[in-house]
Amino acid sequence: MSKSRKISRMLAEQDEQRPASQRRRRRGSSEGNVEEHAAAETEIEEAEEEDGDEEQQHLTPWNVAPLRCAAEYLEMTEEHSEDNLAARTEAYLSQSVLRHPGEATKALKSCEELLPHAEELGIAARCVDAIAARSSATSRSWFGDLAVLGLHMYKRVMAAMAARKDVRTEALEGCLVSYAKATLPGLSRSMRWRRASAPVSSEVEQRDLLEVVVASLPADKGSGSVVTAKFLFALLRTAHILRASDAARAAIERKAATQLEQATVEDVLIPSYSGAAETLYDVDYVERVARHFLPAITEEEAAARTTASRPSAVAMVQVGKLVDNYLAEVASDANLKPTKFCELTLAMPDHARIYDDGVYRAVDIYLKAHPRLTAEERDRVCGVVDCRKLTVEACTHAAQNERLLLRAVLQVLFSEQLQLRRAIKGTLLASTASPRARHPNPHPQRPAAAVRHAAGPSEAWRTTMVQESQTLRVDMDGMRSRVQGLERECSSMRRAIKKIDGGGVASKAAAARTRPPRRAGGRGTGASSARRCATRRRATRSCPGRPGWG
Repeated sequence: MSKSRKISRMLAEQDEQRPASQRRRRRGSSEGNVEEHAAAETEIEEAEEEDGDEEQQHLTPWNVAPLRCAAEYLEMTEEHSEDNLAARTEAYLSQSVLRHPGEATKALKSCEELLPHAEELGIAARCVDAIAARSSATSRSWFGDLAVLGLHMYKRVMAAMAARKDVRTEALEGCLVSYAKATLPGLSRSMRWRRASAPVSSEVEQRDLLEVVVASLPADKGSGSVVTAKFLFALLRTAHILRASDAARAAIERKAATQLEQATVEDVLIPSYSGAAETLYDVDYVERVARHFLPAITEEEAAARTTASRPSAVAMVQVGKLVDNYLAEVASDANLKPTKFCELTLAMPDHARIYDDGVYRAVDIYLKAHPRLTAEERDRVCGVVDCRKLTVEACTHAAQNERLLLRAVLQVLFSEQLQLRRAIKGTLLASTASPRARHPNPHPQRPAAAVRHAAGPSEAWRTTMVQESQTLRVDMDGMRSRVQGLERECSSMRRAIKKIDGGGVASKAAAARTRPPRRAGGRGTGASSARRCATRRRATRSCPGRPGWG
């Protein structure tokens, strides 16, 4: 009664409505107990003065807004009594709560149950402005406190932060990621206990919250340190689960394309949640994200032409590796059609892959998991591999791969032979055009290692290539000589065999007619037999496998 004008007025009105006899009786009793009432009021005032500091400590960010609304309703103002509740709550708001965005967030959460009184007193607006004004000047430890806010208050805070020019992008992204992880299921396993303060129960509410988060994503690429590729693909996975609108999914896909080079295979592996889909993973969205990535990277390349570095080329190669690894993961799916596999493979340009070993690995896995492909389908799948961009290990494996078509194997072998010829030709040209070949060494006494060290890296490399080409040439000459020697030996063996077996019966008869008469002891016959046996032994030693030799 001493602090609230409303209670005092209500009691006075109630006292006036009583009968006159009751008012006189009460007035007499009150006059008789003046001293007692005065003593009681003195004790109450003293107790209030002693407990003033303790009451001040009971104010918290959670109850300051309800107390301020109660003070306004009960008219506990300074006009009625000094150091009243309205003044105390206002002082606590301005000196403690509104100076820190985390405390202001708690007070703003309590305002959700005090509408429209909190709006009429300006408590909610002041909390929102305090959060936006001090979001960039403090640490990020309070970002998790935003999870207690409902969707309506969260939208007001994000709009106020976006409207200010002094708010950094990192602060906006931090508030966005913290709120999304704490309120959307599937994004993060941490901070789930906060969802009890801001429950999002129904699927419709979760979908609305997701679309608000997507709409709050910054338009530019950003630093990628807060809104990471992992977060964006997790957001996209949640959008598939909640069956978000096509516009929301497209917005996330375009945003994820700007950071596709930072993603991993685990990030992009999103199961097919649609009942109509046959494949285990959603392959279509990966192709769309890759298509979105290409125009963005082309713009970066156009902007990077004026600079010495070209980070977009590195990003392109990283995305090419990501797509190849993704293909290797989904290739074992028996329901993945050859057309879809080839479309995703060809979604990246040729300069996105330095080598096609990753594509070949995915093709090999796909052919192994799909043994019933037709010849046309198998030829189309094998055609996505550029045999000219395979390493030696991949060529060796492909040449022995029974799952590949014969034409594909021949292409691999031809490509390998062509690469070898080009390498030899380049080596010979380098050796011919080498300054060392045109001009003799002016310091013959200097060691070769010293010459290479003094010539620099390029000259040392050229010298090494010249030496390797010379060694290769000597080996090729030696091989050619060995082949020619084998051919001559084979020819002599053929002649020897014809001489032994080609005469037949006629030659034996002729030899008998011209044979001289046998003398005693058979010396003539023995010498002729010895010569024939020696010839046969030489032929046998020269061709040990005579019966099967061609």
